[in-house]
Amino acid sequence: VNKLGSNVCEVVREGTGPTSTLFCGSMALGVCALNPLIALMPPIIKGCDVAGNDPVVGPLLAAMTAEAAQPQMGSATILSRMADLLTARLIRCWVNCTGASTTGWLAAIRDPHIGRALAAMHRDPGYNWTLESLASLAGQSRSIFAERFSAVLGEGAARYLARLRMQLARELLGQNGLSVAEVAARLGYDSEASFARAFKRITNVSPGVVRRTIPGRMDMNFGF
Repeated sequence: VNKLGSNVCEVVREGTGPTSTLFCGSMALGVCALNPLIALMPPIIKGCDVAGNDPVVGPLLAAMTAEAAQPQMGSATILSRMADLLTARLIRCWVNCTGASTTGWLAAIRDPHIGRALAAMHRDPGYNWTLESLASLAGQSRSIFAERFSAVLGEGAARYLARLRMQLARELLGQNGLSVAEVAARLGYDSEASFARAFKRITNVSPGVVRRTIPGRMDMNFGF
């Protein structure tokens, strides 16, 4: 292996077969925003299986190969952005290849109405969402939206939002310097007491217990 740059290595081959370019990297994802999707994804996604005919993935990989082969000023940033695009594109291709299930989280994000409401809740879980505002965002009446949401996800929008907020609260409570009151305010609760009641109702433990627990040592299943 010959090191060509800070992030580029060349593997010397002794065979006569075709060459391959291997990109390795890691990505930190917002747990609260993508946890449901991550939980549904398989351990390995083969791009050739889900994006064999995608018009973007092939050229994007070629551009990454060219950038990595001759690194210049800004190459690291460019490769990082292209890797973000590639990952997002592959995830989209995988979602589109998962079949036509009519229930569950994948069915919900594919639904043109429910998907918009879900995206809004995950994008800003601390906003004062109501059934009316979510239905308006989805372009449906209150009753139709509520019925459709429950049919696809197996629970109402209010319950889903509450669990989403508590999942984010668990992450925030593990961060040094954030008090329970500050976490409550970030998630749209008027008081620490109302937040604490909601947290215990969803998780069966109090926010104070979680905050005193070493991060990563308490296992909570939020059902996503």
